[in-house]
Amino acid sequence: MSSAQWCVVALLGLGVGWMVGVAGGTATAAEEAPPAEMAVEGRRLYARHCSHCHGIRMVNPGNSSFDLRRFPQDDKARFLTSVTKGKNTMPAWGDMLQAEEIERIWAYVLTGGKS
Repeated sequence: MSSAQWCVVALLGLGVGWMVGVAGGTATAAEEAPPAEMAVEGRRLYARHCSHCHGIRMVNPGNSSFDLRRFPQDDKARFLTSVTKGKNTMPAWGDMLQAEEIERIWAYVLTGGKS
């Protein structure tokens, strides 16, 4: 799937999410789950950019990095801000990773390293 197609899919997903929120309904966990392809790509990006501090498959190597398996799954905004702007000793990745790549890493984080 091309990046233009991913953008269309993402925008459609945002629209559906907005409509559900406006209608007062609640989405099920399956409806909120990211596509498996995103998590697979996220795992590859995580391995390249994140694993040296956060551990392979998110198994914390015992350093001062946050154990991402315990990251609150309902706090995507915190994750995006931390990755984009950095936090404590973690550098900012906003200039090195595209927003789409960070979204894919988030999809992998939601798997708890099991994808």
